[in-house]
Amino acid sequence: MAEKPRTAAGYAPEQVARVKSKCLYLATKLGDLMPELVVVGGLVPSLLIDQKNLTENVAPHVGTMDLDLGLAFALVGEQRYQEVAERMRNAKFSPDENEDGKPTRQRWRISDPPVTVDFLIEPENTEAKPGSVFSLTKDWAATIAPGLHLAFKNNQTVTLSGQTIVGETTERDIRLCGAGAFVVLKALAFHIRGENKDAYDLFYLLRNFGRGVSDVAAQLRPLLPDASAVTALEYLRTDFKDSETIGPSRVAEFLYGRPDANIQADAVGFVRQLLNEIVSGGGK
Repeated sequence: MAEKPRTAAGYAPEQVARVKSKCLYLATKLGDLMPELVVVGGLVPSLLIDQKNLTENVAPHVGTMDLDLGLAFALVGEQRYQEVAERMRNAKFSPDENEDGKPTRQRWRISDPPVTVDFLIEPENTEAKPGSVFSLTKDWAATIAPGLHLAFKNNQTVTLSGQTIVGETTERDIRLCGAGAFVVLKALAFHIRGENKDAYDLFYLLRNFGRGVSDVAAQLRPLLPDASAVTALEYLRTDFKDSETIGPSRVAEFLYGRPDANIQADAVGFVRQLLNEIVSGGGK
């Protein structure tokens, strides 16, 4: 699979539309299994934030190159993951290939040019390394994602309508990672892998979700007793400490391919406001 673009210019609108169409198609095929799944990753901001009613001077979210789908660990205990894999195969999904042409069990694809779905999981009571692979079946696996369990505590259902990846017209309810859990997952992911897109996704959500940062803080606050949330906030304090730290710098690099003092200051300001509201309890 090709490396993800480092700047917004690499994200084509038609690719984003294809990812949404794939998500819709997958929802029709998995049906009653969807309550055990949650959409996370780069598609979330474009669905949590109404892209048709953005405020003036706010550009649409760039979207994503692939679909990230979180699996409830209960699926493993109940062995329903076998049914998920079977339905994926019947829907013409198959394991993707890496740069060496070998199957990548945690990432499956459909259509040509391919659209991929990455599966994520967070096993219970394990010290497995983030980003390592957790086997589900002989040809299916999921990537271990710290904090994923919070997406099953803080989530939101949206209605996705339009055409599926195979050209059908339909409508389905899709469960998305909520704004609070999204901040945790993206803060953890950015600290671990440092991708420009993760920093941008955080910035975009804080800038545009609901009525402002206070609405994000309201969703994040109930998650604070969780160790993953505590760690994520520490990472935000470090990575967005000032305009020269990596968080704001990589937001600007993603958007413009170069430093931008205004964007970097804005990124610091939004994160600082979030942290202050968390500490103050929103003034309550």
